[in-house]
Amino acid sequence: MCRVDTCIRVSSRLYFLLQRVGAVIGEELRGRASQAGLSMAQLEALDYLASCNRYSDTPAATGAFLGITKGTTSQTLRALEDKGLITKTPDANDARVVHCRPTRKGRTLARSILPPEILRDVDSPTLEAELEALLRQLQRSSGNVAFGVCHSCEKFTREAQGYRCGLTGERLTELDSTKLCREYEAPRLRVVD
Repeated sequence: MCRVDTCIRVSSRLYFLLQRVGAVIGEELRGRASQAGLSMAQLEALDYLASCNRYSDTPAATGAFLGITKGTTSQTLRALEDKGLITKTPDANDARVVHCRPTRKGRTLARSILPPEILRDVDSPTLEAELEALLRQLQRSSGNVAFGVCHSCEKFTREAQGYRCGLTGERLTELDSTKLCREYEAPRLRVVD
C-alpha cells in the first residue's frame, strides 16, 4: 500500500504519460487516416474488424470495442462499406446478426497505416506486458468487456487435431487463434499444491 500523496503523484504522472503517448500516436494516425480519406472512427473500426474473429465481427461488438454509440457505429460501418473497405453478410443461423468483414482492399489499407510508423521500431516486451496488465486492471475495475486474443483465453483448448473454443465448442484454425474475441476471458491463476 502506498501513501495517499505518493499514490496521487504516481497516478498523475502515469495519466500524463499515457495521455501524451496517446496524443502523439493520435496525431500521426489522424494524418494517415485523413490521407486515406478516413475519419479516425473509420480507421479504428477497420483495424478492429481486420483483427477480430468471427464471433466478434458484428456492429455491436465493434461499438463495444471502440466505446462508441450504436448510431456512430452504424454510420462508421456504412461509410466503410460505401468505400468498399468492408462487406456486410447476414449470419447463416441468426438473421438478426450481421457480420462485417474487411475486403482485401480494407485489410491492405489497415495494414499500411497500422501500427503507426512511430511505433514500428519500438520493441519492449516488458512495457507491452505492463501495459496489458494495466489494461486488464482498468477493464476489471470499470466493468468493460475485456476483448483479448483467442489463444490466451481461459476457454481456448488445444487438441490433437488443432484448437477449439470452449464456449461455442467450434473448431478454430491457427488464424482464428490469433484474432481478438469479444468473449475473451482472462486465464485464471492456478494454485499448485
